[in-house]
Amino acid sequence: MQMKASTYGAIGAALVWSLLAIGPAISGERGPNTRRAVPAGFSEASSEASSGVNPAAHQSMLHGSSPLAIEQLEQLALANNPTLCLAARRVQALRGKQQQVGLYPNPVVGYIGEEVGNEGHTGQHGIWIGQQVVTANKLAWNRSVAGSEIAAAQYEWAMQRLRVVNDVHAAAYEVIAAQQTVELSEELLRVAEAGLQAAEQLLAGEEVNRIDVLEARVEVTSTRLALKKAHVALTECWRRLATLTGVPDMPQTPVAEPEDKRLDGPIAWEAALNQLISESPERMRAIAAVDQARAAVGRECAGRVPDVELEAGVRYNFGSDSTLATMGFALPLQLFDRNQGNIYRAQAELAAAHQELRRVELLLQQKLAQEFRQYDDARETVTQYRDAMLPEVNEALQVARTGYQQGEFGYLELLTVQRTYFETHLAFVDAVREARVSRVRIEGLLLTGGLERPGPLE
Repeated sequence: MQMKASTYGAIGAALVWSLLAIGPAISGERGPNTRRAVPAGFSEASSEASSGVNPAAHQSMLHGSSPLAIEQLEQLALANNPTLCLAARRVQALRGKQQQVGLYPNPVVGYIGEEVGNEGHTGQHGIWIGQQVVTANKLAWNRSVAGSEIAAAQYEWAMQRLRVVNDVHAAAYEVIAAQQTVELSEELLRVAEAGLQAAEQLLAGEEVNRIDVLEARVEVTSTRLALKKAHVALTECWRRLATLTGVPDMPQTPVAEPEDKRLDGPIAWEAALNQLISESPERMRAIAAVDQARAAVGRECAGRVPDVELEAGVRYNFGSDSTLATMGFALPLQLFDRNQGNIYRAQAELAAAHQELRRVELLLQQKLAQEFRQYDDARETVTQYRDAMLPEVNEALQVARTGYQQGEFGYLELLTVQRTYFETHLAFVDAVREARVSRVRIEGLLLTGGLERPGPLE
């Protein structure tokens, strides 16, 4: 009896291991290549680095007395902006999905008992094991589909990184323009106060009437109000910049104006268009979607081949004192369902993915044309103000101030020149800001939205 039991166990173990080995061997899972190009700058290390860094690591930067460079603000945002963590976690989640959909089905083990109690015997008792054999490289196709989805998510991460960088640069230029507006308002206040002092002196010498003094006082009050508004606007611009960096409570610090001279030269349309088409992660994401749809077609076509169910078992018949082995397989007959509906759907989705790629390319060109016009207009405005208008209004203000003090001009003429001076310089600051922001968008591949959710976590 012990010999029979040991033989029974040995045969059962042999059947189990044989069936576990034969399943994957029959299926021959090799399938398509699932390797995809990784966007520049993306790595598992970058994913971890984007998981949110304690701002305490940047205390020396945040509490320094010197102005912050735009590059410092960029690094701060890349370390703390939560949208980069979201995009990186999505890639990691899809890696888990790719691993799961490529796993081989687990075998099934069961117990079987027959003829129990028949003619007073204990009957037959045994174990069986079943294994689903996946055919037609379905698991490899599953991994290929998930691999393309990972590639799309990686390009989404690259897009979000550019969104953050572009928005930080644009917001920094907004802060710089607000700082310059404050400086202009302070200068205009000094000019207005000097005008009031000159008016009071002229009134004391009975060279002007009291109306000039009253107008000068009103101008000083108005200029002080404009200065307060400029400070409020600067604070608002700084807060928007701080939220983009992921450190909203960062103390307000001056932003250093860059020393670049890039606004002096135009951007070539062909060069900008070629860079956009060749480097845009938005377009690369659309290409990855085409690859995913193509792999999905292959997966659905593989679904026409049915999987095979193998089963093997061993029993011991206590009545006849014998060991029995059983084997079997099951194969679905593809009479009605040959996966034709899913194949048709996948082919339609592949055609739609190609059209989506074309739509993205056309949309990028349309956006570039709009941004290109804005940049050219702003750059031309900057050139005209810098080379012609600013020198003239500077000279006009100096002449008007000297002439008023000498009694050659009335206060109304001086006031008109002061306001023209202020408005012209403000227009110049705004044109420089607009040109810089437009250039950031063009060189940043037209991506904005540094705090928008990069994509749903599936």
